Amino acid sequence: MHTVELLLDQELDGAVRRQWSFLEECGLPSLARHPHPTNRPHLTLVRASSLAGLPPLTLPLAAELGPVTRLGRALVREVTPTPELRELHRRIWSALPDAWPPPQEWTPHVSLALRFPGTTMPAIPAGPDCGHFVAARTYDTLTREVRELS
Repeated sequence: MHTVELLLDQELDGAVRRQWSFLEECGLPSLARHPHPTNRPHLTLVRASSLAGLPPLTLPLAAELGPVTRLGRALVREVTPTPELRELHRRIWSALPDAWPPPQEWTPHVSLALRFPGTTMPAIPAGPDCGHFVAARTYDTLTREVRELS
């Protein structure tokens, strides 16, 4: 399986990494503990078995991080689904035959922690909320390799 992911500019990336560190310092689950060298803050647009037919990705694209919330058992920062971001997701989803999730099921977010316990939300320090998605990559879930897309 391959993902299509958007990467944050340096300021937003740093803000998310500081939130990862805060969670880790509190003894809570955090993606700061994920040891794989490809681990970095990102927004996943879709996953698909092949990226053949992937349309061009127009970047940079405005990025606005929303509040910290839960998505299932994950702790995430919501990403504001601007019309441009929704259109990019729709174009990619339409171009890849088995892409998931479809537009009506996509919840744009940047993950802070997976398998987050309980229902209590920690008071995570705020950081910059506005910036840009500046690059794209794909992650192959079988080989665990990353390849730049833009």
